[in-house]
This record gives sequence, structure tokens and C-alpha cells, in this order.
Amino acid sequence: MVKHRSALERIPAYKQGAMPSTSDVVKLSSNENPFPPLASVREAVAGELERIHLYPSMAAPELTARIAKLQGVEPENIVFGAGSVEVATQLVQASAGDGDEVMFAWRSFEAYPIIAIGAGATPVQVPLTADERHDLDAMADAITDRTAIIFVCNPNNPTGATLTHAEVRAFLGRVPGDVLVVIDEAYEHFNRDAETAIGIDLYREFPNVAVLHTFSKAYGLAGLRIGYAVAQADVAANLRKVAVPFAVSALAQTAAVASLDAEAELATRIDDIVSERARVTEELRAQGWDVKDSQANFVWLRLGDDTQRVDAALTEAGVLARAFPGEGIRITIGAPEANRRALAALAGVRMEARR
Repeated sequence: MVKHRSALERIPAYKQGAMPSTSDVVKLSSNENPFPPLASVREAVAGELERIHLYPSMAAPELTARIAKLQGVEPENIVFGAGSVEVATQLVQASAGDGDEVMFAWRSFEAYPIIAIGAGATPVQVPLTADERHDLDAMADAITDRTAIIFVCNPNNPTGATLTHAEVRAFLGRVPGDVLVVIDEAYEHFNRDAETAIGIDLYREFPNVAVLHTFSKAYGLAGLRIGYAVAQADVAANLRKVAVPFAVSALAQTAAVASLDAEAELATRIDDIVSERARVTEELRAQGWDVKDSQANFVWLRLGDDTQRVDAALTEAGVLARAFPGEGIRITIGAPEANRRALAALAGVRMEARR
């Protein structure tokens, strides 16, 4: 056997949401946007196809200028990657290594421990509160002189819970200035919490804050892989040093620019998803499920030991959700018909339990 890093034995494999094997199965396992690409975005991408024999611009000048203007920062503060998860990887590789600690709430985005261990760092998981939120006091208490980077996922994946501006600001006041705090806002467009923390506002106030955004969710570009970080110039420069060269394709850059041009049209779609989220949540509660408010494009069922049984019932009904064994199930808000099938299957589970 060839040599390999022993740390790899501790890395849990990333589990993609279950994929349909037949056309009569609905996929609600990957937090994808249920709408197809906008016509204007498809047209823009098609126009780029004849140039795919060429390398893309690593600087992404047009998109960088657009994002910098949108966020009110300088172009030097923007760094792109193949989805926000790839930018998160850059952040860890640039900030942490052997002997360092990468902290995050748990359960949160399952890539965080994978990224940490992959960089040679130690993942530090701080349990959520009983209401599925980050326990910021416990996270602050867990900081050591080895802590290099902290991820704060807002809204949190997979629970959909949010943190208020006041809570995160108070937390940042307890974090040493040499520890990078990354506010991961992959689901920001679906967030309707008026008191929520806004990453870019905290970035302006605290020099050790970086913000993660993605085009995968609200913009519906999951298949093209593009996300970005807003970070201080020195942090951004380090991210570029560890970034995979040419990871962000010209197709992705073009689609992102076209999506920014279509913000108003996309906003209508986002509103539809948020409306469906409210409907699904209300019906689940009417069925008797304990469902906390979600500010993302999914809902979370904390099921504990019952997770496998409920997931099996969903699968049997042709609904693929994202099960976390022993913990719960995350169900993406899909098209109305897909949501109806999920609700019908879960209603059947409740009826069966009453017999």
C-alpha cells in the first residue's frame, strides 16, 4: 500500500444528498433551487460555450467589480472559489494547520470537520442549544490559544436557526483579534429574521471577520460551482495563494454576472420558496411534528433514534430527504408538488404512529 496521511483515517466522507434513480422520485436532499435557470442566464452561458477551450480569468474582473459594488467593499477584498465550500477550504488552509483548532457549532455544515482535518488542524465541535441554535457563550468559552478560525453558519445548516446581530456582536467582543471568524451566509437570501446578524456589517466593524456567500442556493447555480468571500486585504491575499488555479470557470463567472442582472426576477422566485417554507412548516406542525422556525430553504425535523424509520418512510414514498442518523432529517423546500408528496408521506408516518 502506498503512503497516505494518517489524518485521512479521521475524515468522515462528505455525503451528497441522495440522487433519484427513477423519474418518479423527488429529490429534497441537497438544498437545491427547484426552479430551472432563468432564460437570460442560459443565454449568457450559451454565449460562452464557444470559448471553453480557453482558461478563464482567475481575477474574474467583471464579477469582482459587481460584487465589490454590491457589498460596498474594494475589489481586493473579494476572493472566489468553486462554491463557498471551496472558499471555506481556502480560509482554513490559509489560517490553520498542524496543532491549530477550527471551531464550529455542531450540528452544522458537515464539510467543516472535513476541511479542518484535511488541513491538518483539529476540529472543535460545540453542541447546539436545545432550540437548535449556536451556543455562542459555549463557543467563546471553548476558545484556546490554539484556536485559529471559527465558523458561524447563519442561518445554520441543517437546522435553519439564526443568530441576532446583538448576539454575534457580543460574541465577537470575546474573540481574540488574531482568531478569524467566518460568517457563512449560504442561505442569506431566504432569511426573513429582522434581528438577524448581517455578516457584511460585522465585517466592517471587526477586522477579524470574513463573510462567505454562494451562488448555489438562491441564484440556482449549484451545478456551476461559484462562491466568494469578503475578507480583509491581507486575508484575501492569503486565500489567493492557496486557491486552486482556474477553479472558477468562465461559464460560472458569466452565469453569476447574468444572475446579478436578473436580481428582481430571482427575488420573486425566492419569495415563492419562502412562502412554500411557511406553508410546509405550518402543515408539519398541524400534523404534530416539532418544527422550529427555519430561515433557510429547508426545514429540520429533530428525530433522534426515530430518524431511520422516518427516512425509510419518505424513501418508500419516493421522497429523498437528507437524514443524519440518530439526529434528524433535513427536507429541502422544493416545488409545490414535491413538497406535497413529502407532507403526505410524513402525515402517513404520524398516522401509523397513532395506531
